[in-house]
Amino acid sequence: MIASALESCIFTETYVMRKIVIDGSNTSGFQRTMAVARQGNLQVDGKKLVVRNINLEEDAAKLIRDSSNTREYGLDRLGIPLVEITLQHIPGKPEDFKKIALTLGRLLRATKRVKRGLGSIRQDVNVSIEGGDRVEVKGVQKLDQLEKVIEYEARRQHGLKIIAEKLNSIETERIAKERDVKDVTDVFRNCKSMTIQKALNEGSVVKAIIVKGFAGMFGFEPYPGIRLGKQLGELVRFYGLGGVFHSDELPDYGIEEEEILQVRKILDMQQKDGFIILAGNEKKLDIVIQAVITRINGAKEGVPKETRAATATGETVYLRPLPDASRMYPETDILPVIVSANELEDARIKVPKSWEESLLSLQKQYELNPQLALQVFDSVYMDLFEIICRDKRISPNFVASILCGTITNLERRSMDTKLLKSSEIIEAFDRLAKGEIAKESLEIIFEGVMSGRSKSIFDAIKVNDLSTVDEAELNKKLDELLEYNVKMIEEQGIRSIGPLMGLAMKTLRGKVDGQKLNQLLEAKIKSKIDRK
Repeated sequence: MIASALESCIFTETYVMRKIVIDGSNTSGFQRTMAVARQGNLQVDGKKLVVRNINLEEDAAKLIRDSSNTREYGLDRLGIPLVEITLQHIPGKPEDFKKIALTLGRLLRATKRVKRGLGSIRQDVNVSIEGGDRVEVKGVQKLDQLEKVIEYEARRQHGLKIIAEKLNSIETERIAKERDVKDVTDVFRNCKSMTIQKALNEGSVVKAIIVKGFAGMFGFEPYPGIRLGKQLGELVRFYGLGGVFHSDELPDYGIEEEEILQVRKILDMQQKDGFIILAGNEKKLDIVIQAVITRINGAKEGVPKETRAATATGETVYLRPLPDASRMYPETDILPVIVSANELEDARIKVPKSWEESLLSLQKQYELNPQLALQVFDSVYMDLFEIICRDKRISPNFVASILCGTITNLERRSMDTKLLKSSEIIEAFDRLAKGEIAKESLEIIFEGVMSGRSKSIFDAIKVNDLSTVDEAELNKKLDELLEYNVKMIEEQGIRSIGPLMGLAMKTLRGKVDGQKLNQLLEAKIKSKIDRK
C-alpha cells in the first residue's frame, strides 16, 4: 500500500536478508530485512523527490542505558515490522528536510497502518557538506529535533574541515604506534584525577600518545563545542572508556603540572607537540589506542565516514563506524516471498487518500475547524479521537481541544503522558457523557494521573471530590454565596458577576459545567437586582 502510494516498482518476489548487528540491539546478532520496492516519488510542495528503496525489516531493541561495561535494552519493540523508506540525496537547507519528513509522515499516517507516537516514525539522516564525506545520523524522533540535528551536523562537519585546513598548513607527523605510545602508569600512581584513580584501582594502565606538531590543535574550536578533543572523547566512549585527556586542556581534572612535565619528558616532546592520555584495561586500551591513532592520522582529511546518534538537544555523538553492504547476506531459513498479481492490484486499489484529502474528510466528518483538524491528524491521538467521538455524545471540537491542547500543555509542564493510558482517557470522556463529571474537571483529573498523585481516573475524581453536584445542591450553594455578598451586588449590580463567579469556582470548579454555572449565577443576580 505504501509502495503504491509512492508510485514505486514493487518486486513480485522478495528475499529475506540478514543484516549483521553486533551492538546488542538484536539478540540474534542480526536483523532481517526485505527489499519490497524500488524507485518512486514523493510529492513535496509540487516537487517530485526520488524514492530509492522501500524495505520491510524488523525493529531493533531500544537502548535504555549505556555504561562503561554494559548496555541495557528494552525488548518491547524488538521484531516489530518496520517500513524503511530511503530517499535519493537531496540538496537543501535544514528547514527543507523538516517539510519532507512531515510530508512523508503524513502519507504514512493516512494509510492507518502505522503506529503513532514518539519513536513510531524515526528519521535516519545522511548529512554531507561540500568537500566532506557522508555521515549517517540515526534516531531523530521529533521534527523540531531534525532541523537542529542537521544544522549542528553541518556545522560540525564544516568545523572539522576548518581543522583539517589548519592542520595541512602546519608541520605535523603521522603517529607510529610502536614509537609514539608510552606506558605512564607510574607517573599517575598518586594522581588526584578520580577517573584515573578509578581505572588504577581496577588494575588498569595509563598510556600516553605523543602527537607531533599538534600543540593547540586538540582544543582549537572553529565553532563553539566543535573541536578535535571532543571528537576523540566520543570515540573512546564508544569502546567503554570514560574519556580522554589531551595536552590543550591540562593541567586540570586532577592532573597537575608536575605530572604533565613527567609525561612530556617520557614522550621526549618539543613545545610544538601535543599528547593524549588514556586509562583502561590493557587489552581493551590497545584497541582504543589504534582507533585514536587512526582518527588523529585522518584528521587532515576532514570529515570521516561514520554513524552518529542524535541527542535530545539536537547535537550528534559518535555511534559506530559507517557499515558497508558486506554486512548483509541471504537468510538461509526462509523461502522467498511471492507477491501475486491479485495482491498488487489490491494494493493499488487501497492507495490511501492524499494528506489534503484526509484532512478535509476529517474536518467534514467531525465538523472541526481547520486548525484543530490539523492538530488531531498530526497527533498521537487520532485513533483515540475517533473512538471517543464515535457515539456523537460529546462535541468533537471539545474532544480535540482536550487531547491536543490540555494534555499537551500538561506534558509541557513535565507531566508524564505514559501514566495516562488510552483506556483511562476513554473512561473520563464516558463519565463526562453520562454527566458524572463536568468538562472543567478533565484537566484536574488528567493532571492528577499524569503527575502520579492519582493511580486512576476513579482515584483522581475521588481525591479531588469532582463528582457533579445536583440542581438542588447547586442552587443552595449559589443562594448562600449571594446572601453572603449582598452588599457587593448592591454596589456593583450586574458587574458583580465577575468576582462572584471567581468565588463560586473556588468550591464548584470541576463539579459543574462552567457555562451552566455562569448562566445560573447571572440569572440569580438579575433576579436579586430586580427584586430590589
